[in-house]
Amino acid sequence: MNGRIKELIQQLGEAIHESVSESEQISGVVREIREEGFDVLLMLEATIGLNEVTDEEVDSDDVAEPGETFTRNDVSFLKSLRISLPDEVLPEDPREDES
Repeated sequence: MNGRIKELIQQLGEAIHESVSESEQISGVVREIREEGFDVLLMLEATIGLNEVTDEEVDSDDVAEPGETFTRNDVSFLKSLRISLPDEVLPEDPREDES
């Protein structure tokens, strides 16, 4: 792995740390836990995997469609972590029409 890739991985780790540290939602939940009389120790571990891709190996699942932010593989990975996308439309519940 070359020095530029190591530098980018370091930057990614710092960006993840900064995102968690500055999250208002996380801060709010931690504050609520403390108000309940508990101290909070939050430790997260991120595993970053890299696969070098050549032009011949580019798979359609690994390329975002025009105008899209995430590839199908990205969406699948996020769903495996139980992270939903903000623009994701949930299927309608047919019971809602029974009123």
